[in-house]
Amino acid sequence: MLCLHAWGSAVLAFVLCVHGEPSSSKDTLVNPTENWLADEAEIALERVLSNIGPNGQYARSAGPGIIIASPSTENPDYYYTWTRDSALAIKTLVELFCNGKSSLQTQIMNYVDAQAILQTVSSPSGSLASNGTGLGEPKFTVDGKAFMGGWGRPQHDGPALRATALIAFGNWLLNNNHGHLARHNVWPVVRNDLSYVAQYWNKTGYDLWEETGSSSFYTASVQHRALVEGEVFARRVRDSCVYCKSQSPQILCFMQSFWTGSYIRASFGGSRSGVDASTLLASIQSFTLMAGCDDVTFQPCSPRALANHKVYTDSFRSLYALNQGIAQGSAVHVGRYPEDVYYDGNPWYLTALAAAEQLYDAIYTWNRLRSLTITAVSLAFFQDLYANATVGTYISSTATFKNILLAVRAYADGYVALVQMHAVTNGSLSEQYDKTFGTQLSARDLTWSYMALLNANMRRNAVMPPPWGSPGVSSIPSVCVATSATGTYAIAHTSPWPATLTRGIGVSKAKVTAGAQRPLL
Repeated sequence: MLCLHAWGSAVLAFVLCVHGEPSSSKDTLVNPTENWLADEAEIALERVLSNIGPNGQYARSAGPGIIIASPSTENPDYYYTWTRDSALAIKTLVELFCNGKSSLQTQIMNYVDAQAILQTVSSPSGSLASNGTGLGEPKFTVDGKAFMGGWGRPQHDGPALRATALIAFGNWLLNNNHGHLARHNVWPVVRNDLSYVAQYWNKTGYDLWEETGSSSFYTASVQHRALVEGEVFARRVRDSCVYCKSQSPQILCFMQSFWTGSYIRASFGGSRSGVDASTLLASIQSFTLMAGCDDVTFQPCSPRALANHKVYTDSFRSLYALNQGIAQGSAVHVGRYPEDVYYDGNPWYLTALAAAEQLYDAIYTWNRLRSLTITAVSLAFFQDLYANATVGTYISSTATFKNILLAVRAYADGYVALVQMHAVTNGSLSEQYDKTFGTQLSARDLTWSYMALLNANMRRNAVMPPPWGSPGVSSIPSVCVATSATGTYAIAHTSPWPATLTRGIGVSKAKVTAGAQRPLL
């Protein structure tokens, strides 16, 4: 097997060029990882669909539109549906659907109907009728019933992520002459989630790893995006979301407190360092072409996000036996956070893919901007990859710009190569792999692992999500206030869906290429 530091060099040698001018064309030379990634993306989509009830081969007992986290029923038992995981999965499927995979429409429509029902299920977290408290329940049984066992609850990121995923589908409906479906089927579900976010964003809850009750950067980040998008979407469906508009700036203000000066602290509270993959996941969830390399929203190419990427990656360099011998500036195996003890603490597939995805996002943005800027904050990140990096701005016609992008591209591909190295030969991805021997561990066929791979593949191939946001999205109030606002909670009654959702006349695919950015609406 090729050793890791040599593999990194091989990847760099196979990458011919990242054009200084925005382009969606592929490299003229193809590296081994690119071939594998293209094949694995097809497998990943099949495996995600296998985890969706009732027709998926691993989810026969799940209801229509219910997405299971994993077929694993013991050690660990992940045969449940999580609001967060399901929303992340459907967001990816919606993006694929918008880019031409029309066969996914049934799963997406079933998901909308399933979520409308799940919002009404009373659970240990509460109910929809009790000020929406039930929306904070993290997981349900696969037949749509409440999980009554002990768990880390509430979890405030799920409603925000579900709103974002459904808004993406709702915008496609609006853009393709299906506005009545966006208004009557999608918006009522989204409105409940936006109401929950506006009311409870400043309350502590359990983070995405379900272990720490605290204030989470990841949660705040996805909540901010949901409210910003929600305010625009509400207007598009001829309604309003005043509580979205009033609360999103305050969440953004709160997000600034997680910046330590050298990395993004994942949460307040607890004894951990706060170095955590969730901060990378937050950056890629907040990615929008409208914001460039904005520090305030922690965009993937922002100095803060790049500095954070380095601190996070470096925290694992000496932690795992698998990382021995890998040079500084090369991709290494990474996990959730360095203090992790779950299954004795191991690399996760989704964390490596998130590290790659952030860098693919950054490369695309620099190409669109036709420049990149190195600041004192991001200098150490760039020097790891390009020894001659210095503070300054470099335009796309310069050798420095081109060489840096080559190095970042090879670095990102290195994370994918690690995933490739430890995937099963049939393409199966579990949750983790052993930090010493590289064998797969924990839940098999994890939906989130496959979703992460699909996203990394799209970003590597310059398939970008439609931009979100509005003018002033990065404006921070002069004073941060821990406030809230009350919205509207009501049972969402979805109407029957058409057998086929046709594209509107003259509406192109949602692929955002470097040559022509899609408008916000």
